[in-house]
Amino acid sequence: MLAPPLCGFLLLLLGFLWFAHQVASKKAPLDSDADGIVALTGGASRIADAVELLAAGRGQRLLITGVAPTTSVVELSRLVPAHHDLFSCCIDLDHTAMNTIGNAVETRHWARGLGFRSLVVVTSNYHMPRAMLEIGHRLPGVTLIPFPVIAEQYRTAAWWPHPATVRILFFEYLKYVVVSARITFLHTLAAVTGQHRAASNSSRALRLAV
Repeated sequence: MLAPPLCGFLLLLLGFLWFAHQVASKKAPLDSDADGIVALTGGASRIADAVELLAAGRGQRLLITGVAPTTSVVELSRLVPAHHDLFSCCIDLDHTAMNTIGNAVETRHWARGLGFRSLVVVTSNYHMPRAMLEIGHRLPGVTLIPFPVIAEQYRTAAWWPHPATVRILFFEYLKYVVVSARITFLHTLAAVTGQHRAASNSSRALRLAV
């Protein structure tokens, strides 16, 4: 029988291998449209791909969330000179978000304000699982379509010979596990609280009836 620490290590390792496989095998959809598009900053290619999706009619508006306070619309439009005109009509910038949680919060405000029921989410492939968890937690009932941006180091099938890539994937996996546990706990707490409230209301109704 395996010792608990060894079992924990094996579970962590298997989980990481599953996570890395999911990231490496995830492909961007080619024909998925939505009400809106949201791009989480962290790489120039994320913004460029999101603007290309907007230009192709894959969404009505684009939110770029997590933009540095010192970054202007002019600077961002230089990343996609062929579509610079879209920044004056159909692109919204969020300068508030500082992390993935902030991205999710600002995405919720934006999507609810516009009444959007479906979103294309654009971010790096290794960041996509955590981003989908955070945004999905704050926008239940909204359809999320992942559009993973694949960095050059992830374009080859063999990621394991590259220590830098393994390190990025492993730390992102740990963050994913923590976020998944937190959201599961919050959902469980909400369910238990709802059951207690329902039981309390039923008891109160019975007392009033008597």
